[in-house]
Amino acid sequence: MRSGPEAYVLGVGNILWADEGFGVRCAEMFGEKWRSSDDVEIVDGGTQGLSLVNDLADAKRILIFDAVDAGLAPAELVTVRGADVPKFAVGKKVSLHQTSMMELLALAEFMGGPPLEIALIGCQPVELEDYGGGLRDAVAAQVGPAVAAAEAELSRWGVSLQQRRGANASGLMPGAVEWRPYEAERP
Repeated sequence: MRSGPEAYVLGVGNILWADEGFGVRCAEMFGEKWRSSDDVEIVDGGTQGLSLVNDLADAKRILIFDAVDAGLAPAELVTVRGADVPKFAVGKKVSLHQTSMMELLALAEFMGGPPLEIALIGCQPVELEDYGGGLRDAVAAQVGPAVAAAEAELSRWGVSLQQRRGANASGLMPGAVEWRPYEAERP
């Protein structure tokens, strides 16, 4: 039996590869509004790969933010649910040793069985081949709508969210790589 939180909200991607950082920035914004609780755990999965497998195997419901190549118009959002999720969780591999999201989900399912619910909120990237570059404006504009879609998905699942009070920071990212300071300091 899964003993983790009701929902595991996971942002994946690499903030150093332009729009590949979409998922991480979504989790960061989600965490600025909502806080982790017994019902919801918000995680910057970044490029952690296999280190996430135990948490995913334990999660009852999994919501993933990621940049996906779904053949859509640049910066278009897509929500994928259930068995269709692994087909779209593609992420950019920067190493032959890196585990893809699809491989990670398959291993987590093998270890813990399928989650009760799984959804991916993805954005079609505009640019991935810009090492050190941030999100393109059109993709950055989709972070807020993606967070709103996640809130609606969690509500549909019956998961309660606890609003963050006080400081606006999510605590997911060290200050130097938080979205706004990072973007402000880039050359």
